[in-house]
Amino acid sequence: MYNLSCYNPPSFILVGVPGLEKLHIWIGIPFCVIYVVAIVGNCVLLYLIAAEQSLHEPMFLFLCMLASTDLILSTATVPKLLSNLWLSSQEITFSGCLTQMFFLHFSFVVDSAILLAMAFDRYVAICLPLKYSTILTPQVIIKIMVSIVVRSFSVILPDVFLLKRLPFCRTRIIPHTYCEHIGVARLSSADISINIWYGFSVPLMTVISDVILIAVSYVFILRAVFLLSSQGARQKALSTCGSHVCVILMFYTPAFFSILAHRFGHSVTRHVLILFANLYVAIPPALNPVVYGMKTKQIQEKFLLLFPLRKIQ
Repeated sequence: MYNLSCYNPPSFILVGVPGLEKLHIWIGIPFCVIYVVAIVGNCVLLYLIAAEQSLHEPMFLFLCMLASTDLILSTATVPKLLSNLWLSSQEITFSGCLTQMFFLHFSFVVDSAILLAMAFDRYVAICLPLKYSTILTPQVIIKIMVSIVVRSFSVILPDVFLLKRLPFCRTRIIPHTYCEHIGVARLSSADISINIWYGFSVPLMTVISDVILIAVSYVFILRAVFLLSSQGARQKALSTCGSHVCVILMFYTPAFFSILAHRFGHSVTRHVLILFANLYVAIPPALNPVVYGMKTKQIQEKFLLLFPLRKIQ
């Protein structure tokens, strides 16, 4: 029975933000606001794209998928964070921990792949404008979306089984606000070399390769833009990429900073690392619909039709 409970522990304890226990209530307020903005913003974006036939274009379909994934990413972590900070609900079941870990990593990999697909969309629109409708057909869009989900599911699902095989007899206290693969694996007293190597290879196979391909696509995009003879045409082409570039920077910059800080920032205090790790899964889902709403004229127009602004007399 003891060995069985080691391999199937009933629950884990999420500490929260160690060292800032007295400020837990205040820390939860900005995260609650960010979460509400993410839910409302992405739901409005999904409604606009679904309701307006004119927005049923490849770029907006990818944006629709990005908004759906952002909802999963923020919902996988923030509600449990708030219950921890406000209600002192620190316990999470073993199956709940594995579920949270899966959807956290799955949505992150999906987001990265969607940004690559959107970069390919911009490449075709700017470098091959005459072939845009023949290359990005509805069938091709569906195949891209399905391949994104299948790839992400295939590379993240093994994490669940790699954790289920480990015994957790030593401690079940997680010094964090959510479950992530390597953080949970380190609680085990067994050899976790496979977990470490697989956890290292997955970002290389997915996120790093996505970043490289996005960079290559923008090299071709910039080359095509600066070959345009008209200044107005160059500005228009660059403006169509502006919102995508902003989202790329918001998504990858804090994520890579958090990963590097965890690996090499040994002098950085634990609570700073934990707060930053929560910010990089909470802020991009909240800001993405705002960025696209402000920088995309079609979405602005449909939003104003949905929520008309009355002029103050």
